[in-house]
Amino acid sequence: MEPLLESLIHPDKVYSRTEVLPRETPLPQSPGVYAWFFKEIPPKVPIENCIKFNDLHLLYIGISLQKPQRKGKPSKQTLRKRIKNHYRGNAEGSTLRLTLGCLLSEKLRIELRRVGSGKRMTFSQGEELLSKWMSENAFVSWIVNDEPWRVEDRAIKRLSLPLNLRDNERHPFHRTLTSIRRQMKRKARVKPILPK
Repeated sequence: MEPLLESLIHPDKVYSRTEVLPRETPLPQSPGVYAWFFKEIPPKVPIENCIKFNDLHLLYIGISLQKPQRKGKPSKQTLRKRIKNHYRGNAEGSTLRLTLGCLLSEKLRIELRRVGSGKRMTFSQGEELLSKWMSENAFVSWIVNDEPWRVEDRAIKRLSLPLNLRDNERHPFHRTLTSIRRQMKRKARVKPILPK
């Protein structure tokens, strides 16, 4: 395997929520690729063929800078912004949080709901419970890279990443996860809108 991908999936260290959220964070203000390793596996997620790091399983890879489009402004996302958003944001701004919340909804007793104007969907008060679960179970590594979409493409083609959806249709869990997320959104649309 190429050295760049190897250093991402077999890192010297993975970082916890408490290590990356403080002001003096090790997260760089650069674009790159990040890998999420989990201690507790969310319900239904298959881990066969997933990369292991100590007692953790690699389930998801993301990037902090999307592939530039011909039109529009270039993204200003950095590893620091993106990873912090996954750890403390909400399901509307983090596809990883949306996926985890949907999979953990019964265990954590949280549900996806429309909030505010009704256009956004989050786990409302449940976001705090999801953050706590991530603090205990989700760990991250990263590499700095100016074209992270290229590394992500190769990772999705070569690795078993059950929580990735985009360009990962070949994975056996893709259809199940897509269906779970769709059902949660459908249920949220028929329930009353909650305040922010």
